[in-house]
Amino acid sequence: MEISELGEFGLIKHLTKDMKPKNESTLTGVGDDCAVLQYPEGNRTLVTTDMLMEGIHFDLQYTPMKHLGYKSAMVNLSDVYAMNGTPRQLVVSIALGKRFKVEDLEDFYEGLRMACESHNVDLVGGDTTSSMTGLAISITCLGEARPEDVVLRSGAKETDLICVSGNLGAAYMGLQLLEREKAIFNEQMKEAQKRGQKVVEPAQPDFAGREYLLERILKPEARRDIIERLAEAGIRPTSMMDISDGLSSELMHICEQSHTGCRVYEERIPLDYQTAAAAEEFNLNVTTCALNGGEDYELLFTVPLTMNDVVSKIEDVRVIGYITAPTEGCKLICRDGAEFELKAQGWNPLKNS
Repeated sequence: MEISELGEFGLIKHLTKDMKPKNESTLTGVGDDCAVLQYPEGNRTLVTTDMLMEGIHFDLQYTPMKHLGYKSAMVNLSDVYAMNGTPRQLVVSIALGKRFKVEDLEDFYEGLRMACESHNVDLVGGDTTSSMTGLAISITCLGEARPEDVVLRSGAKETDLICVSGNLGAAYMGLQLLEREKAIFNEQMKEAQKRGQKVVEPAQPDFAGREYLLERILKPEARRDIIERLAEAGIRPTSMMDISDGLSSELMHICEQSHTGCRVYEERIPLDYQTAAAAEEFNLNVTTCALNGGEDYELLFTVPLTMNDVVSKIEDVRVIGYITAPTEGCKLICRDGAEFELKAQGWNPLKNS
């Protein structure tokens, strides 16, 4: 179906007709000039927004629209969890070209719906418009937290333990696999065109044994479970953020805003077997991938040294180092004991290439 058959408001109604509010704070959602929200008195409102641009943040040659919708929501929910908060509402704006059909947007919104339902978040509005430069997605997420629960990046103290959830580098290796197969596919198409042949069914890539890596890049999961486990254990992190641009970059953000240094141990950085195997296949240093790959959407946080025994028992959390005085700098301690200065080599969309 052509989008023009529905028009802007018809399209919005078509995509959101079955979405019903789940949170008491959502008074009115899609359908008015503004969503109307009401939070319990005294709670802090958390607001985060992310923009995803085709060709910069995602490639539709290998990213299904449903996965893109799911991921677009998750990157915002992750920011709210990184503040130790609870996401409640989502606002979605999309700019798209004429090559997209209603069915494409249905798939995108199905991904959004899946993400929202799994985290009890309400989609309460947004905007749609046309684009001459590809697909653009802007999502704003609103959440809440009690004043005493909010965790900033600036609270780390000397001797605090540095912790991460999950494992690192898998999303980056998944991206390398997809980019390699894209290059092979494009070369096949180019050669076929040279010969005047039409490729009806090009060779399909074999991703057997690499499924986890693809899931990490195409369908990341915001770590609500870690926030819940920390609360159950009675732990309020002293600082926290999610790992979207790479461990090195995020850790240096915490140290800069907390006016501290850090020591991170290479041997303690959590890695998945598939990540290590893929890094070897691509002749890449797996530690470099874990430090700088980005898009893992795991949680990086610090806790007081006195919480060592408690935090070490939390499933899927690993202590990887500790916070130092600012004069000590930010260092990586290698397996052989050598020290190297951490560098923020992660994703930076505005950096000159």
